[in-house]
Amino acid sequence: MSGYEAVSGFSSTVVSLIASHEGGESCVCDISPAFDLSQPTISHHLKVLREAGLLDCERRGTWVYYRVIPSALTQLSAVLSPERGVVQGSDCAVVDDAAEATR
Repeated sequence: MSGYEAVSGFSSTVVSLIASHEGGESCVCDISPAFDLSQPTISHHLKVLREAGLLDCERRGTWVYYRVIPSALTQLSAVLSPERGVVQGSDCAVVDDAAEATR
């Protein structure tokens, strides 16, 4: 699963919660109260986001703390941007609408 597929619905909310949490990191125990889902379900979503490269984690005792990877969110933001030509290195060319209209 790509990072782009991973950030949909529930997962995007989880990423927002983690990013906005004090210190920019949180554990499942911090996130769980915001949802009517079991801890294993939330942990699964966090694992998917980590495997997609959007989150990093660190084990501290019995808890795993997750944090957002800023460069991954920057790249994701550029891809989802409505502006043309935002993604550097893209194979997609910016189309000149005026020139295209005269074809």
